[in-house]
Amino acid sequence: MAGVVGRGLPAIGRPAFLLLVMCAAGTQGLYFHIGETEKRCFIEEIPDETMQKKVFLPSTPGLGMHVEVKDPNGKVVLSQQYGSEGCFTFTSHTPGEHQICLHSNSTRMALFAGGKLYREERFRLTSESTNQRVLWWSIAQTVILILTGIWQMRHLKSFFEAKKLV
Repeated sequence: MAGVVGRGLPAIGRPAFLLLVMCAAGTQGLYFHIGETEKRCFIEEIPDETMQKKVFLPSTPGLGMHVEVKDPNGKVVLSQQYGSEGCFTFTSHTPGEHQICLHSNSTRMALFAGGKLYREERFRLTSESTNQRVLWWSIAQTVILILTGIWQMRHLKSFFEAKKLV
């Protein structure tokens, strides 16, 4: 029988059925990407005295989250650090648009930044050392060039005086 998949649902009707079941269950999901030092904020309309439970799963291992929730008046309802996986719960005391912000943080990023600063300083010291060596080398070349010119002038003068051309 063509077009029938499992339990007697047509192949085209199965995704619609799953969508209907998810909508009926009242669950909402949001997928987004957040980098190691980024901040993402979302606005959600929440009724008065409603408990909200949110779950996040960062895709980058070792990436922690700082969650901050503000009510429509701008008052901070929740501000807390979480690990790489977390679930946060808060209760709205004011109806309206609540702002939910996720800030990523990472100990790996801090280690990376520390290593980056070390590499930058080492590179700067190497560059300054190279610059000094180039400066002294060019001064030495200039002195050698001037001394060679003076020696050649004296030598040519004595040569021409010996030949009695001057």
